Amino acid sequence: MGVLFGGVAPASAHAALIGSDPAQGTVVDKAPTEVTLTFSEQVALSDGSLQVLDPQGRRVDTGKPSNLSGTMYGVQVRTGLPKGTYTVTYQVVSADSHPVSGAFTFSIGAPSATTVSSSGPTAGGGVVGWLYGFARYISYAGFIVLVGGAAFVLACWQRGAGVRAVQRLVVSGWVALTSATLALLLLRGSYTGSGKVADIFDVSLIGQVLQTKAGAALVSRLLLLAAGALFIAVLFGAYLRRDAGAEGETDGSAVLGGHGDGRETSDGDSSGESAARDAEKRDLTLGLALGGTVVAAGLAATWAMAEHASTGIQTGLAMPVDILHLLAVAVWLGGLAALLVALFRAPSIEAAAVGRFSRLAFGSVVVLTATGVYQAWRQLGSWSALTGTSYGQLLLVKVALVALLVGIAWISRRWTARLADAPADTPDTAEEEHTAGKKRATVAAKASARTATRTPAKGSAKVSAKGSAQDGDGGSERAAQLARQQAAMAAAQAKRTREADPVRSGLRRSVLAEAGVAVVLLAVATALTTTEPGRTEEAARAATASASQRSGPLSLKMPFDTGGQDGKGTVEVTLDPARVGSDEMHVYVVRPNGKAFDVPEVKVAFTLESKGIGPLPIEPDRIATGHWSASGVQIPMAGDWKIAVTVRTSDIDQTTVNKNAKIG
Repeated sequence: MGVLFGGVAPASAHAALIGSDPAQGTVVDKAPTEVTLTFSEQVALSDGSLQVLDPQGRRVDTGKPSNLSGTMYGVQVRTGLPKGTYTVTYQVVSADSHPVSGAFTFSIGAPSATTVSSSGPTAGGGVVGWLYGFARYISYAGFIVLVGGAAFVLACWQRGAGVRAVQRLVVSGWVALTSATLALLLLRGSYTGSGKVADIFDVSLIGQVLQTKAGAALVSRLLLLAAGALFIAVLFGAYLRRDAGAEGETDGSAVLGGHGDGRETSDGDSSGESAARDAEKRDLTLGLALGGTVVAAGLAATWAMAEHASTGIQTGLAMPVDILHLLAVAVWLGGLAALLVALFRAPSIEAAAVGRFSRLAFGSVVVLTATGVYQAWRQLGSWSALTGTSYGQLLLVKVALVALLVGIAWISRRWTARLADAPADTPDTAEEEHTAGKKRATVAAKASARTATRTPAKGSAKVSAKGSAQDGDGGSERAAQLARQQAAMAAAQAKRTREADPVRSGLRRSVLAEAGVAVVLLAVATALTTTEPGRTEEAARAATASASQRSGPLSLKMPFDTGGQDGKGTVEVTLDPARVGSDEMHVYVVRPNGKAFDVPEVKVAFTLESKGIGPLPIEPDRIATGHWSASGVQIPMAGDWKIAVTVRTSDIDQTTVNKNAKIG
């Protein structure tokens, strides 16, 4: 892991402001015609994303903000602005779909008092921000319960498809995810814009959201949830009916002694039908597993395509890793929720099913750990970010919760092992006893009904037809009552047997503790998705520190030799104020004796190799002998820039010299 953290170029996720022109806190001599802002990554703008306010809080910007080049954005301001302190506010949406906002000031002529708050707008705050965060939490929880509950039934406990409590759990996950997705779609426009509750149902904002990456992801999620509804219907409908049909045939043979249709059924025919049913069930299970995996992976991709994984370095690898991470979380924690429901609400669950889930959960934890380490490296980039940034601190809390969860899961595995070692004639057969009790009650009810409605014997011919009918109705009612009583007694007996077993009680307690920790873990994970990654936070901090520490212009002297008869000299490049944004550049060319060198041409180029920016060519104007100048030189990003100067001393003699310098 230490190797991964070393020597990697910074990546971006949440956008951060890394430069502006005029620069933050500077005093300029004349009013600018345009204010530019440079971010660490590309951002999405709306009409009011960039605003310039005078000391009284009135807007002085004109027109819409625009993308000038790369990550630089600007807005025009009115001409002839008076002296004083002006406030620039920005509220944009970063490439990972999260809103970013802030403000800074600059002054014209001299600083003055201002009535504008220096904090600027607060993106994603207030009531709308809270509602949006809550909807995000519910969407993650719904996804986990839906995917994990269905995986638990298919992979661990197929008989759970007939347990009403498990059915309700999975359906609740689908309802929660669908409702939360619709809420996010409605809240998105206000969340990234005004933050007003009244704008939640603004149709025009919803239309704008649908054109964004986040809006496309939410719509895709809704379409996949429609397919998820079909999956649930098959899982708890056709899948369950096949099991019920097979059990019904078995019950009929038991009641009728193998003469359900008045004819003998050979053992060969019975075995053939059983094999056909098993093959059909296997095919259905395989189809459900494949279809469910596709739907689950698609749902996970709707997060990966719109959030942290979709920006920064290695996006082609980060997105599938993020999908695997989400699926592993869902299978583990969602399966845990299904197991908890089965232990508390189902008549019983066999030890083999618990053991299968234990192995499945272990595999999920392995995948979760591997993908989590990669995600941590990608979002942090250095050990210092682990403790020095909000993202790193939250990540440490998450790691601690996962470790606690794994510790409790180890205790659960011990209870599972003891449950598997339990004698076959004790609590492990509680479900079978409960089912057998219900079958006996059904058989008794049928037998009583047949006896009560049987035609009277010859000796009872004097009984009136009316009396016979009344006796028949009474017998049927008594039979139904007897069946209900026997079923209730069987259920009560199964429950007493279940609760008296110390092994199952211990397992229920440990699984309940796991579920409690999982709820907190999910809240921390949701907060991580809205927190600025450590890489971006440290990069923005370094850029700010570099700008604040620099004083005076940058000056570089480079000797050159074009190879001609009079081709030697020194070129000096000065850059003022040598910060991100607009700079003024002067180039001085002198002979070895220090006198001005009248050369026919000078060219300058700036290259930031670490970011793949440039070369940015600059052709300065000749001011005097040996003096060249260019104003408005745009430096888009802080970093270690290579400054290359090409000097031509004759029609055929020229050379290029360069030096590196930190600008920021």
